Parts: sequence; C-alpha cells; structure tokens
Amino acid sequence: MAAIVQTESGRVHGSSEDGLSVYRGIPYAAPPVDSLRFRVARPHPGWDDVLDCESFRPMAPQIPNEALDAMIGAAPQEQSEDCLFLNIWTPGTDDAARPVMVWIHGGAFTIGSGSEGLYNGAMLASRGDVVVVTINYRLGALGFLHLPALEESNFGMRDQVAALRWVRDNIAAFGGDPANITIFGESAGGMSVASLMGSPEATGLFHKAIPQSGAGHHGIEDVQAVEHGRMFCDHLGVKPDDAEALQAASVEDIVAAQAKLEEQMLYVAMEAGKQPEMPFRPVIDGEFLTEMPIDAVRAGQAAGVSALIGCLDEESKLFAAMVPTEPPNEEDAVAVMDGLHGDGRRLYDIYRAAREARGESITAYEIQTAASGDELFRVPAMRLLDAQAQHSDQTWCYLFDWKSPMLDGALGSCHALDIPFVFGTHQVASAFAGEGVAANALAELTMDSWLAFAKTGDPSTGNLPWPRWDPKTRQTVVLGESARTENNFRGEEIAAWDGVL
Repeated sequence: MAAIVQTESGRVHGSSEDGLSVYRGIPYAAPPVDSLRFRVARPHPGWDDVLDCESFRPMAPQIPNEALDAMIGAAPQEQSEDCLFLNIWTPGTDDAARPVMVWIHGGAFTIGSGSEGLYNGAMLASRGDVVVVTINYRLGALGFLHLPALEESNFGMRDQVAALRWVRDNIAAFGGDPANITIFGESAGGMSVASLMGSPEATGLFHKAIPQSGAGHHGIEDVQAVEHGRMFCDHLGVKPDDAEALQAASVEDIVAAQAKLEEQMLYVAMEAGKQPEMPFRPVIDGEFLTEMPIDAVRAGQAAGVSALIGCLDEESKLFAAMVPTEPPNEEDAVAVMDGLHGDGRRLYDIYRAAREARGESITAYEIQTAASGDELFRVPAMRLLDAQAQHSDQTWCYLFDWKSPMLDGALGSCHALDIPFVFGTHQVASAFAGEGVAANALAELTMDSWLAFAKTGDPSTGNLPWPRWDPKTRQTVVLGESARTENNFRGEEIAAWDGVL
C-alpha cells in the first residue's frame, strides 16, 4: 500500500507499483448528480475515513465507439454520473516539488476517460521523475448542453478547471510542484487545452500547455449551441425550456438522445461526403469563454504560457477507416473540398500539384483526406502557434509522420497515433502503434521531449534540439522513423487556406 496522503477533502491511500505510488479514483469535486446535474462542479464535501484509491472509479456516461475501441484495444469500463475523479502516478509523496503533467482525454467530448490503458502514467512518471495526473470530466449533454433554462453551462470544461484547482491545492502532498503544471491532451483533449488557454476562468492554473491534434477554432457560439440543445431535446422528447424534465430524465435516455444527435451530425454527414460537426463543444457563453479561444489567445489571454503545439500528418485517415465508404473519385473529392474551403477545384489542384512534385500519391482519396486533416487540425494548430508566439517565446511546433501498421498500413500517420508514444504505452497497443527498434526509439524520444518541455518549457533534448516557432520560417520538428526539422513543411497546401477558417 502506498503512503496515506492528506488532501483538503480527506485522507487517501493508493498502491505501490514498480517504485511509484499510484492513487486511482480520487474525487476532485462533489458528485454531479441529482440537484447538481447540469450545474457547475461544486467542492467535494469530504470524507472521514481513509479513502481507498487503489482502483479506478467510473467514467462519464457514454456509448463507447466500438470501432475505435477495437483499433486501440480499449476495454469496457464502469459508468456513472458520479464520475469526477482523477488518478495520480508519482515517484514519491515527499517534498521534491516535481513537475506536474495533467492529461485531458479526447473523444469528441462524448466518449473516453482518464483511466484508459493508453493513458497509463507510469512510464512518464518513472522516466522523467514527474507527477502524472489523468482526469475524468462530464461528457456529451451532461457536460456541454447549453440552454437558457439551465442557467449555467460549460459543465465539462468547468470540471477540468475544478480538477486543475484541486491539483494546485493538493499536488504538493503527492510530491508535485503547484508552480509547474503542464496541461496536455489530444483531440477533444487538445481542444480543451486550447480552450483553457483562452478562458479567464483558468488563468494561473497551469504554466505550460500541449494541445495535441486540437487547437482554438472549435468553440461554439451561443446561438448555435442553443440550437444543438433544442435538437437534443427533440431526440430526448422534452421541451428545451423544461429544466425540471431535463433534471428528471434518466441517464440512459440522455445518453441515447445524445448518441442520436451525434449520429446525425457526425456519421451521417461523413457518409454523405460532408464535413462532420461535433454537437457538444466548449461554448462561448460570455463567462468561461468570452470569444473563440484562438481570438482570446491572440489577444494575450495565455501570455507567458509555454506551448508545444502540433498534430499528425494524415489525421483524417482514422475517421475514413471508422466510416468505410467507396473511395471518392475526383468529382466527389472536389465537392467535399468545396465544402471545406469554398473553392474546392482550386484547392484540389493545389494539393495535387504539391503532392505530385514531392512524389506522393495523388489519388482523390489521398488528396481529400489530406485537405480534411489540414482543415480540422494542421491549419488551426499553425494559427494557434502564430497567436501564442506573440506572447511567449517558448512556443514550439511538432508533426508526427510515423505510420500505423494496422489495416495493411491504410491508417498512415492517423489521428490518435501519437498517444501511445507520448505515454510510452505503444507496446500494449502494438497492432495500432507498431513495434520494434524504431517504435521504441520514437517512444523514448517523444517522452523525453514532452518531459523536457514539462520541466523547462523547452522540448529540446540531448538528441534533438528544437527551434522556436517563427511564423516566417515555420520550422517544425517532424517525429517518425527519424526526427528532423522542416521549414514550412507542406507550405504550398497550407498557403491555400489563407483567408479561410
């Protein structure tokens, strides 16, 4: 058994595992149930006895994505509205004041948890002598429903803020430094990181940020969020102004209704060749967010925060594999790209010419997925880099181009492939991540870069110096079979998005 630690809410004990003390399922806020459903997280009332924190506790209610779980090897987990827990891996519950890394999981704001196997913090904590924290937060309608009748909003994002406050106030007892906190996350977790960078409510709660495959363009305006809320209520069978009915609805009915809305806005759109849209996202509500995160960052909301920002080279190939359709012809691809950009023919021709000049595939499928990935991830990442570089000289860019062996290589360097390398869990997800000497070397380099950044704000290691981000040269560290620095990587395609988004 690991040492008993006193937190502000009560004492906890965890387990000793391979030289680490591990605490799973620590409550960081009051259970958001009954009258606290659709309410901003409140402080936990505390407990008297020593709380057993040797096992993970439930994740937020959701319908897991079976196709994605099969790809990454995720196992079923218990679910409950009582889900506001965090997990800690620490080398020691002493006064060493280690850097703290807080992971915010992804999953389109509707699936996932901080207790997934890929997010095991043991390798990072041991390798870097850091404290690793993973968190749950409310998802889907329970976390992001925005309607005037509810009076409050952004429950899931404010859960993240509550978790960061808990870390600030308690992490010293777990051997961490509350003055050196790095937040990092992927996909919706990366979007969460960027939203926290842009939120006045999160000011001072972290000092470094790593948004992976998620940037500052994914907030949703108040009017649009209300419309999504009304669509959700139609599926649930309640009136959007009936707060009592929303409070009384069963969690099963809520999850089923949000799944119908997500199906409508994500998968039906993808099958029709249209750009999918996440129904639940951080809301520009005038409080948690007063403007789009990218605009708040550009104005200096995250001034002084060190930032490591990037994505993967072939992000959209994961989504294409999850919703298999016939490969598009050129006409189909141009139509889809027109929906992305507004000038699909010109965009298609730019991508085709640039790829052909580099000796890359110029099939309609490759061109369409490349453009979709740039629109969703790479262009927003570069604009977030430009915005933050105005206010922090510790701003850095990466791109993963490691290829997944899964599906005979069809996934390429797809969305989420960086996660097992960041955590050093690639060997437990080898079918997705790959294995062998090169995979091991990439995991070690990635972990060392992320750890160096968490310690100093500079991801440079003895094996790899990193250039600071310069909007003119756009120097990017590319991580894959080998590490290299590129100037203005794929610059022809990126320039095509000027004035768009």
